[in-house]
Amino acid sequence: MNTGHKYMALAIKLAKRAEGMTSPNPMVGAVIVKNGMIVGRGYHKRAGLPHAEINALRQAGAKAKGATLYVTLEPCDHFGRTPPCAIAIINSGVKRVVIAMIDPNPVNSGSGIRKLNRCGIKTEVGLLAEDAMAMNRPYIKSITEKIPFVTVKVAQSLDGKIATKRGDSKWISGEDSRRYVHELRRKADAVMVGANTVRRDDPLLLSRSKARGKQPVRVIVAGRSALPSGAKIFSNSHKHPVIVVKPAGRSGKKVDLKKLLSSLAKIGIINILVEGGGELIAGLVEERLVDRFLVFIAPKIIGGRDAKTAVEGVGIEKIKDAFKLKNISVRRFKEDILIEAHRQ
Repeated sequence: MNTGHKYMALAIKLAKRAEGMTSPNPMVGAVIVKNGMIVGRGYHKRAGLPHAEINALRQAGAKAKGATLYVTLEPCDHFGRTPPCAIAIINSGVKRVVIAMIDPNPVNSGSGIRKLNRCGIKTEVGLLAEDAMAMNRPYIKSITEKIPFVTVKVAQSLDGKIATKRGDSKWISGEDSRRYVHELRRKADAVMVGANTVRRDDPLLLSRSKARGKQPVRVIVAGRSALPSGAKIFSNSHKHPVIVVKPAGRSGKKVDLKKLLSSLAKIGIINILVEGGGELIAGLVEERLVDRFLVFIAPKIIGGRDAKTAVEGVGIEKIKDAFKLKNISVRRFKEDILIEAHRQ
């Protein structure tokens, strides 16, 4: 790894410290280097707080003059909840800015770089761009497609069952896997389930992660039947919001999932974790709305033609029409394995 890669990799590492805290903003990290020494570092901690560049510049102080700034995303050139970072960079005396990726937001895309160049600051773009983009997939999708990034989480047996024929599912996956799911919830803006999951499993759907962070908004995709008023998910809805979504109009039988996602994006939800059930997941798959699958596989055989599977619905008739995935990775937990795959 050359010197520039080292500093940008550090900036990406810093950015990830705020995973789950910056929505609807991106995660951004910054490192300031002068004469081969790091003189400032920072990251965007939460929406509404100073951006990464500002935190790094404050740490560097006068040492920023003549230095190089490594930043994971193009510095902003517009007034939002905070002033433009490009102006602060110009005023600091930084002479060179290395940027991992251009901001996809049309409000800023390219304008931050142009402002820096007009003021005599050299810029370079593209260092570790793929890593920076991978880190901010939810932000990029919310900007370019106007809907959130959707992750489906499944815990199943080796023979593909998520519950017995009587609906018992506690616990298919091991303790380590379940602990990891609480981390996923902490990092998500919302956790989404279908109404049958609420009726059958009575989940709370909050994170018990030991790490600090916000709790996700809980979203229930329901039909016209009433949900149980005594369900755990409603026990603390005054503190942790629950959104119940029902079909629009009298004749509608199902929730319009794409419209739902669009509405959630408009209120700042850009990263959704879907935890069931099979009909909801099937609907998302059929409409090609899933971006990532996380499938925990436990070394157990459940069996039974009536036992539940993760993706229900009507299903396809020909293999060529299957929902295809790429970028497969496998991780081992104490008892289970986790397969991660992304939409093609």
